[in-house]
Amino acid sequence: MIAELECVVLDCPDPAELARFYHSLLGGTVDKRDRRWSLGDDWATLHTPSGLVLAFQRVDDYQAPQWPDPLRPQQFHLDFSVPDLDRAQEQVLSWGAQVLDQGSARRGWRVYADPAGHPFCLVRHSR
Repeated sequence: MIAELECVVLDCPDPAELARFYHSLLGGTVDKRDRRWSLGDDWATLHTPSGLVLAFQRVDDYQAPQWPDPLRPQQFHLDFSVPDLDRAQEQVLSWGAQVLDQGSARRGWRVYADPAGHPFCLVRHSR
């Protein structure tokens, strides 16, 4: 094991609205201060009572999925917390991942695609 699931991120047109919806469903705290994530018009979070964190990311020209139409697939990505970004990158690349966005060292995360093309992020562990 090299990572811990940190967050599930859902694309959407209105992050605050979707955070309120899931808050109504799950409870918890919307936009709780947390050094792992920035908050703003394009990003919202929900820290649930179970410890799961959902995040909501604004996407311009968002098109909702249409189940089960493969032309409009489900849209989300996973964030994985790792203690060492460089080492974790070496490992995921050796398992078949591809770099989508190397990012900068100070930013604290990098974006990859899994072998099937689904995006995921490795995030520098900050606890």
